[in-house]
Amino acid sequence: MSGQLVREGYSGTGPGAITPDGCAVELYRRLPVGDEPEVIAAAVPAGASILELGCGAGRVTHPLIERGFEVTAVDESAQMLEHIRGARTVQSPIESLDLGEERFDVVMLASFLVHASEDRVRDGLLRACRKHVKDGGVVLIQREGADYHTNLPRERSCPSGHTVRIVSAEPVGNGVDSIHVEYVFDDARWTQTFLSRELSKEQFEGHLEAAGLTVDRYLTDDGIWVRAVPAQPRNEAPSRAGGPC
Repeated sequence: MSGQLVREGYSGTGPGAITPDGCAVELYRRLPVGDEPEVIAAAVPAGASILELGCGAGRVTHPLIERGFEVTAVDESAQMLEHIRGARTVQSPIESLDLGEERFDVVMLASFLVHASEDRVRDGLLRACRKHVKDGGVVLIQREGADYHTNLPRERSCPSGHTVRIVSAEPVGNGVDSIHVEYVFDDARWTQTFLSRELSKEQFEGHLEAAGLTVDRYLTDDGIWVRAVPAQPRNEAPSRAGGPC
């Protein structure tokens, strides 16, 4: 395990370095990509500039580059970023990211990051999305599935041969659960424990609105992938109903 401090409530075990949120770098190098690149490519213009927040070791980054997108990949872990190829990389926590006046056609917040356990972190993530997207651009967000915290334990066997097992979701107070996941390969096993806050559709959309974003459409039938757009141009102040005080 690396010398980085792991956040309270987060942990990981298994071979190799562990990031502050309990992710094992070697595990995320191995995990295959799913349908994310297809979902993303169908929702944004060809060749768009994409700011990928929380890129990890490039599981989604690299397929997007292969599809002709210009990707700026952001992660707080230098050890994750070492494995990114073909993209500009930026090491930074998402909520404090500041790329000056640079804006992107697409900002992507995947990996269920919007379910951060702390309100200030979630709101910071969404503000970073709004700050860095062009006024005419889009923000793509990945939410948890409706049954993510229930009907546990459950597992799925992946085509690549490994097994993902969501073992438990234990309430720790204030609407937050501690999620414990196991990843079993033929030659190695990793675990990750992290905190997650369930968000109803209404809560999710309310948090977007507070950050200056609004849902354009849900991209998948399960509601996991969402396309949002700026609620108003950056230089316009919110209107006040009823006129001046």
